[in-house]
Amino acid sequence: MVQEVQGLVSYAQFIAPLCSGISNGTMCCDRTGFRSDICIMKGDVRTHSASSSLFLFTSIKTKSKLPEKIKPYARKWETSVMETVQELNLVSRDVNDEHHYNNSNKNCDVVHRNVPAVFFSTGGYTGNVYHEFNEGIIPLFITSHHFDKKVVFVIVEYRNWWVTKYGDILSQLSDYPPIDFNGDNRTHCFKEAIVGLKIQDELSVDSSLTLGNKTVLDFRNVLDRAYWPRIHGLIRDEEAEFRDSKPKLVIMSRNGSRELVNENRLVKLAEEVGFSVEVLRPDKTTELAKIYRSLNSSDVMIGVHGAAMTHFLFLKPRTVFIQIIPLGTEWAAETYYGEPAKKMRLDSLYDEYGEDDPIIRDPRSFTRKGWNYTKKIYLERQNVTLDLKRFRKPLSRAYVFSQQVINSQ
Repeated sequence: MVQEVQGLVSYAQFIAPLCSGISNGTMCCDRTGFRSDICIMKGDVRTHSASSSLFLFTSIKTKSKLPEKIKPYARKWETSVMETVQELNLVSRDVNDEHHYNNSNKNCDVVHRNVPAVFFSTGGYTGNVYHEFNEGIIPLFITSHHFDKKVVFVIVEYRNWWVTKYGDILSQLSDYPPIDFNGDNRTHCFKEAIVGLKIQDELSVDSSLTLGNKTVLDFRNVLDRAYWPRIHGLIRDEEAEFRDSKPKLVIMSRNGSRELVNENRLVKLAEEVGFSVEVLRPDKTTELAKIYRSLNSSDVMIGVHGAAMTHFLFLKPRTVFIQIIPLGTEWAAETYYGEPAKKMRLDSLYDEYGEDDPIIRDPRSFTRKGWNYTKKIYLERQNVTLDLKRFRKPLSRAYVFSQQVINSQ
């Protein structure tokens, strides 16, 4: 377990600053963050899933107080979704109080010696790939990377499909299988527990706020280690066969809302410009390694703003990322994907489309009514017809840039 880095700088200073001085036998909660709460328990920590509780048995005399309560999901500010997230009780018990000690999971069924636990929920918006990375995988990296895989993940509202989908990434962050908090009624005992995940910004890792000055590129390296061993042979064979091939452009295709109506014509235009084009149509059952393989070997990625744009995390630095921004979604597109893409050192290009309609001529008059209204008008009811004549210019710029990158390698 990593306790110190650079002298006396503890990981707690980065994930829960108010708890940086926490001593053995105590617990502390830092609720100052806008996006998430973090609690740390040190000492004799024991799980009790039947009561959604973690018990800390201690001989340290403290004033009697009510249990701390925490919902370990990194979207604290959005009360509507947080109401659906399971709450945990963090309870201090006096080890000398025989009544409580003898009736509160006294015996340890599983002892995790010298390995801390990180508790988090896969509830909330899990099921949407953007939220799975933004409130789950990236905060998990920020919270746990410094343990060098000597950490156990305990998942509240455990979903088998989520663990299967992200198992390759989890294996790069922990040497131990994740625990289903609600499904495993055994008493697990730890010397330390972190409850909740540290989140910094949209799809981002802030080096100034992360132990070891990690960045989103370090997170990108975790993705490489997770997926590269499974596909490197295929990619090596492809690169040998097409070493002098055209720059590769991947179109992230959508079905339903925000569908690119003239996608076939875009493919033809891209081929005319000089690209080798692949249309990627992922769904909930598509293996992440397959998406990684396509995007990691690409030179340009194009897609309409939406959750699937989260897969830009699979792009190599210096890849061109083109996000087509439907009307009324400019702020969301820039905040959720534009700014994070720049931190990934991607070359980002943007394009919009327009028609002569009140909703189109003055989208701000609609978006100021709130996110739910914006979502219904601009995300759920809008498809995109791209102005290909106008789009040829940024596409040509992307081609020239990609050729320069390829020639410099």
